[in-house]
Amino acid sequence: MIGTGKIGRCVAEILLGFGCRVLAHDLHPDTTLVSRGVNYLPLEELLEQCQIVTLHCPLLPATHHLINAKRIERMQEGVILINTSRGGLVDTRAVIEGLKQGRIGSLGLDVYEEEAELFFDDKSGTVIQDDLFMRLLTFPNVVVTAHQAFFTTDALEAIAGQTVRNLQHFARGEPLEAVVAIG
Repeated sequence: MIGTGKIGRCVAEILLGFGCRVLAHDLHPDTTLVSRGVNYLPLEELLEQCQIVTLHCPLLPATHHLINAKRIERMQEGVILINTSRGGLVDTRAVIEGLKQGRIGSLGLDVYEEEAELFFDDKSGTVIQDDLFMRLLTFPNVVVTAHQAFFTTDALEAIAGQTVRNLQHFARGEPLEAVVAIG
């Protein structure tokens, strides 16, 4: 696991419940997870040891293309790579090459670098212009969902609740609880 914030912690708890050995990388290790048996490692060491790599971290300048050609080379042959976090964490061209070489055995994406142009609209009557995305879809060992994790009842309720709280804070001239910088 790369990233053990709120969502990463939940995934770790589920995996621990199944009896999995969980290795993680995070700049701020979760002491509760450590006490439950999660072992934190440097990123390069984690990539070399894991059969499944899941991404649960924010997209920042430091994490853009966190999974790139160099890091894919360090992964075990046939690794399963899952990204439900942010599309820009993964260098799509490098992942395609990793799939072609067999270094990546399976890929699961709920997010994609250029998803704004593809997801959330019915594209069934149009020709998709994104050649990288279309190439991904040709692999039998790739599953792409259209950022569906965003559409859970809990997620939508949390977003609505935060929006209402921010509106209340704004109306009172108070600092906002959560601010998202765009662009």
